Amino acid sequence: MFESAVTAPVDTTELRKARGAFFTPEPITRFITDWAIRDLDDTVLEPSAGDAAFLVEAVRRLRNLGIPTPGVDGVEIHEHSAQVARRRIEEAGGTANITVSDFFLVEPEAHYSVVVGNPPYIRYQDFSGESRTRSRAAALKAGVSLTALASSWAAFTIHSALFLKNGGRMGLVLPAELLSVNYAAAVRQFLFDRFRSVQLVLFTEQVFPEAEADVVLLLADGYNEGPTDQATIYQAQDADALTSLDGPLTWKPADPSGKWTGLLVAPDAVEPLRTLRAAGHFTSLDTWGDTTLGMVTGNNRYFALSPARVKELGLTRKDLVRLSPPGSSHLRGLELSSDTMTRLGQQGKATWLFRPSEKHSEAARAYIDAGHVAGVDEAYKCRVRKPWYRVPLLPAADLLLTCMNADTPRLTTNTAGAHHLNSVHGVYLDEKHRELGRELLPLASLNSVTLLNAEMVGRSYGGGILKLEPREADVWAMPSLDLVRTHADQLRVIKPDVAKLLRQGELMKTVSLVDEVLLINSQLVTESELEQVRDAHAALTERRVARGRSGR
Repeated sequence: MFESAVTAPVDTTELRKARGAFFTPEPITRFITDWAIRDLDDTVLEPSAGDAAFLVEAVRRLRNLGIPTPGVDGVEIHEHSAQVARRRIEEAGGTANITVSDFFLVEPEAHYSVVVGNPPYIRYQDFSGESRTRSRAAALKAGVSLTALASSWAAFTIHSALFLKNGGRMGLVLPAELLSVNYAAAVRQFLFDRFRSVQLVLFTEQVFPEAEADVVLLLADGYNEGPTDQATIYQAQDADALTSLDGPLTWKPADPSGKWTGLLVAPDAVEPLRTLRAAGHFTSLDTWGDTTLGMVTGNNRYFALSPARVKELGLTRKDLVRLSPPGSSHLRGLELSSDTMTRLGQQGKATWLFRPSEKHSEAARAYIDAGHVAGVDEAYKCRVRKPWYRVPLLPAADLLLTCMNADTPRLTTNTAGAHHLNSVHGVYLDEKHRELGRELLPLASLNSVTLLNAEMVGRSYGGGILKLEPREADVWAMPSLDLVRTHADQLRVIKPDVAKLLRQGELMKTVSLVDEVLLINSQLVTESELEQVRDAHAALTERRVARGRSGR
């Protein structure tokens, strides 16, 4: 039995957000408890009880099964919420045993057949100090080592499982990060190793818009009766649709610790990529070269300057470095040329980086003094470098890769030799691939297989944006060097038409042209196989965009 030990002030919206408390809609609590609680002898724990949304449903479920006054247990860090939880459980006809404590301080004992709940969601930036230390120590009790980037829910999931009896069931509401982020690899492996059965329910719309995060429902059955080699996947539009789920889809990952975004794609749609990779026709972007983050100025408004601003300040060429403007809206074509840079500058875009030489011009010295007066030198990135006004310079990349995308990541050849900020990534091609890669890889990458794989290896962010980090870009599927070289002449023929279509915003028409050259004419895939790939890409894109719309 647990005992109360901690007091806290009356709850507020700010306090709930700080501890990651987003209370769960009734259709979800009812769905999970109905799945998890199956007979009169089931014992129930809610690890982050809040106002006892799950425990109230557990009482209802147990009473329906024939227990007059069910007893249920919970842990809650906030005293006021615990008081509310006790009252609600008693009003529902149950007996409440709520411990007021940090859950990570509660020593796990395998007393429960059911653990249900909605773990707190605190991003790693806000999850620090003793709380993080306790959470990682708790996960280590299960033999799971979490990285310093892990958000709170990851350790919470592991620690919750340790309260289960052998054969027990765990039903949790988790961030969709479970499927895609690198730090969740250990959690994914743990679930497949420890449980006999893993089921997931995915939503096409956001369930918690105020949390700015997508969620999945984890239904894990048969604790310590694993491993399993597959997951069963269901889909629902929203919480109200849980009574009529689509599916199921059975999904078998090659590596359970790897990203689970592939589970959203029908096996027939993934098969062309698998066979193309196996035959050497497709490879990963990292076989072409290295993808890196861009430069961090510490204050783009100060360091990134338009030509008009440069003229106003009287800066000289030796005070400046050619710069791809902040953002990536100008990188939707095949090439960033000197002519393009000129046009961007005429439009008022910041095409110059202030980076004075060691011997300052008079204008540069005046601008440095102005930055000091304005406090630019006090920004963190400026404060930790010497001198503060010289941004560490990366070499101009061969290709620029957009990392935040409404449609799909784009590669653009950097013929202007512009340097890039951290709003985009730089791709530095291997010398043996450099000439061909600069000429044709941005074009060749606009094929249906590569577009589908971008949705699989990237991650969905707020507003329906697809984000691609360098480590994710490394494994992004690309046509191989041999495939591009074999079809180089045909790609050169369509290149002017593709460039024109991209200027007109006709992405999918360009993809059809590239597909014809690389995949259809070469008979690497059939028309029907390609149609499955395109349908899967369209479905994943629509799912991402729909979640973005529902979260606004």
